[in-house]
Amino acid sequence: MIYMDYNATTPCDERVVEEMLPYFNNKFANSASLYRPARETRKAVEEARKNISLLVGVLPDEIFFTSGGTEADNWAIMATALKFQSKGKHIITSAIEHHAVLYTCKALEKQGFEVTYIPVDNYGIIDIEQLKNSIRKDTILITIMHANNEIGSIQPISEISAMAKEKGVIFHTDSVQTIGKIPCNLKELGPDMFSLSAHKFYGPKGIGALYIRKGLSIPPFIYGGGQEKGKRSGTTNVAGIVGFGKAAELAKQEMSTDIIYVKKLRDTLENKIKESIPEIILNGHPEKKLHNTINVCIKHIEGESILLSLDFEGICASSGSACTSGSLEPSHVLLAIGLPHEIAHGSLRLTLGKYNTMDEVEKVASVLPRVVERLRQISPFWQDKK
Repeated sequence: MIYMDYNATTPCDERVVEEMLPYFNNKFANSASLYRPARETRKAVEEARKNISLLVGVLPDEIFFTSGGTEADNWAIMATALKFQSKGKHIITSAIEHHAVLYTCKALEKQGFEVTYIPVDNYGIIDIEQLKNSIRKDTILITIMHANNEIGSIQPISEISAMAKEKGVIFHTDSVQTIGKIPCNLKELGPDMFSLSAHKFYGPKGIGALYIRKGLSIPPFIYGGGQEKGKRSGTTNVAGIVGFGKAAELAKQEMSTDIIYVKKLRDTLENKIKESIPEIILNGHPEKKLHNTINVCIKHIEGESILLSLDFEGICASSGSACTSGSLEPSHVLLAIGLPHEIAHGSLRLTLGKYNTMDEVEKVASVLPRVVERLRQISPFWQDKK
């Protein structure tokens, strides 16, 4: 199997798994208890929190563990809206957010909130001036993702942070696709809240976190036993948190090397695709995008057919975000950057990681043109064009 869907999820680093294993059996105590084994697991949780805080340049007590990026996004948006609704009910987001953000905003609209969806240019980058002009007296929250999961384009987060601070508006960013992949110093980037998830950078699934800037108080999203300083209840996922912390530690040590290696693989594959397949559109900003991401629309065929054909060849890819890859609807991200439905339907996303090899790149680069040629020969759209 050749796996090229790293933006959907990553395999756990073996060192992460090794670090986690004792916390499933030998060190299984509930970290909220008072006896010695519990104190040991509690210490492991706090060590992991420290490692994550060091990765992103914040204080450990600004990191609050969640079940993943989706919960972190929901918590940041919902809790802010409910707490500050007396000030206003206006929220600003972008048209290309992950559904964890978009659907939360849609749910709030049903509760009387007003949401402005900022459009993006054909590279998937928002217009800062348009964002600035959208801020009103009743705006209480801006939520803009750091990097898009489908096309990889990176937003000007530090500029948005400065603008939000100047206007007195809370700013949250979904950074699930950037933490652990590219350098992210939150104090320099400047958001008030930041969502992250371990499984996007070789950690376990089912564990994420929300960074909440010290001094910003938002209510809990989940109530219960008062874990996470009363901010997020639920029995602590010690093994997951330990794995999260180890993944953060490894990312801090190895990120720069991984970026160089993966970018070389990505650039090689992208160039081979451009050379061997006619009538394609490469999506995303040519420079301001994730170093591992290729998103290409291949005209006159459908993405689902490409994926099934690649799967038959032992190649794992996607045609959009992992959460909606089973949908027959074209990607909302590709529609937002101005692509028509018929072209957006032919999208292919290849996202690489540190376990990919140049041999795998060569294999995909040789298989994909053959797949496209075969599918085009049986495509009525291709025949009509000819």
